[in-house]
Amino acid sequence: MTEATELVEGYRTGALSPVEATQQALDAIERYDDQVNAFVLVDAEGALAAAKESETRWHAGTPLGPGDGVPTSIKDALWTKGWPTLRGSTMIDPAGPWDQDAPSVARLRETGAVILGKTTTPEYSWKGVTDSFTYGATGNPWDPARTSGGSSGGSATAVGLGMGVWSLGTDGGGSVRIPAAFTGTVALKPTYGLIPLFPPSAFGTLSHAGPMTRTVRDAAALLDVVAGFDPRDWSAMPTPARSFLDGLDDGVAGLRIGFSSDLGFVDNHPEVDALVRAAVGVLAELGAEVTEVDPGFADPIDAFNVLWWSGAAKVLSAHAVDDRVDPGLRRVAAQGSAFSASDFLDATNVRMELGTLMGRFHQQYDVLVTPTLPITAFPVGQDVPEGSSSPDWTDWTPYTYPFNLTQQPALSVPCGFTSDRLPVGLQVVGARHADALTLRVGQAYQAATDWHRRTPTLEGR
Repeated sequence: MTEATELVEGYRTGALSPVEATQQALDAIERYDDQVNAFVLVDAEGALAAAKESETRWHAGTPLGPGDGVPTSIKDALWTKGWPTLRGSTMIDPAGPWDQDAPSVARLRETGAVILGKTTTPEYSWKGVTDSFTYGATGNPWDPARTSGGSSGGSATAVGLGMGVWSLGTDGGGSVRIPAAFTGTVALKPTYGLIPLFPPSAFGTLSHAGPMTRTVRDAAALLDVVAGFDPRDWSAMPTPARSFLDGLDDGVAGLRIGFSSDLGFVDNHPEVDALVRAAVGVLAELGAEVTEVDPGFADPIDAFNVLWWSGAAKVLSAHAVDDRVDPGLRRVAAQGSAFSASDFLDATNVRMELGTLMGRFHQQYDVLVTPTLPITAFPVGQDVPEGSSSPDWTDWTPYTYPFNLTQQPALSVPCGFTSDRLPVGLQVVGARHADALTLRVGQAYQAATDWHRRTPTLEGR
């Protein structure tokens, strides 16, 4: 599969065509989406028209930007002008009006990206798998009978199967990284505020937007397009002065990497543990100074659940809730509505203490490396794996949600496959604002391995 950066270079030289690239993405959607349910809306006619306009610009030497002509999808949690954003819910009126783009979507249009359509999400992106009454369930590219993860599962499956090169997802507790790990793709949850959000999330400052791609280089290129200040987001950071592609290939020699195999409180599947340790060995062979160490915090699941369940309660408070709403969402919203202001502030205090601890950690270590998940993809249609001691998605995602609490950049890259051909993810966590360094570590690993080049084989491929 051709990377976005390769497409753009091919467009520049005339060796590749935006129309052909877009048609290939649409052909992949036609061929595979019935098996995996990655898209909720596809605008083939509009995409081809946009691709033809892009081709005209490239032939004239006047591209709009570094994403001109790149086939892209949008998670159906981000506003798209002219298209409904239903968020997997029966409670949203499809009639709209849909008269604004989310900031990141607007940036994609400004650069000339070809927007193919919108990808699946669970209801209000509330959980770590992708299914809803509105959309149904999204399968995994490697085995459609297994979950893609979530809540940006449609986006991960789309890029995994070549149904577009870029996708934009959202991540409030792991929602780009979880499906990236399950599908063998790449996703970055950037520092909070680097990609502006509008409208604001009901889940508050836990929620980030993030690039979802097949390679780290493409994630950096997409981040270049969508990062930057927007006045509608009160927490938006200034527009970066440098490209995230600058220095991406500088390697890891001399970097101080803290490796935690379990954060001190997680049990991993044995094959996950072995593959992640092998990946860390690659980083050491590339010259990184790797130290096995735990950051030193207890599992913040209770604090995270207070904040996340409170957000779920806020989501449902504006609607008449009935049996058309995901029963799990109803359950956690009921719990969230019972929390007090004191409970919320106590959870916020845990969050601040964790942020301070990680700030000190990164004075000693440039990045923290962990598994992205302790398990591989389980059967589709379940919120939790078989035998789980809890009905909550946070019970099986212990490596992801802590870094939504701290708002740090966290990247998932594929690091191998288990004996049953299921992908495993390696997570790289940087200090706040160290997005470029986080991407650089992931790029060094990908340059030395080929896991990201493995492609799924579905019926008909």
